[in-house]
Amino acid sequence: MSLLIDFGLCLTLWFVQLIAYPQFAQCAPEKLVAWHARYTHRIAFFVLPLMLGQLGWSAWGLFQEVTLLTSVRLLLILAAWALTFGYFLPLHQKIASGQAQAIDLQRLVAWNWPRTALWTAVFLLSLGRN
Repeated sequence: MSLLIDFGLCLTLWFVQLIAYPQFAQCAPEKLVAWHARYTHRIAFFVLPLMLGQLGWSAWGLFQEVTLLTSVRLLLILAAWALTFGYFLPLHQKIASGQAQAIDLQRLVAWNWPRTALWTAVFLLSLGRN
């Protein structure tokens, strides 16, 4: 199950990185707030259950057996969560309030690379474990 969840998050982050976030800069500023609201509502429907499932499976795996693999996997997931809630949530709130500038949309794409790498690494660890 964790491999499926990890694959889902990895795939979603690559979609967001290569397609969704770059589109924000292409959206007319007067339409961005409405588009962003639809986007965040729809993507949350997929991402939140995956994130919660991944965190739960990872914590359970570490509880069952403390190994370097289970520890690193959980640390990578926690780093992705820290980026998500520490950096991306405030940035998305800025976009939602209509206060985002072009530089904020560029930062969204630039700073999502580390998050994409983290979730890709988690998937590759799971893939190598199976």
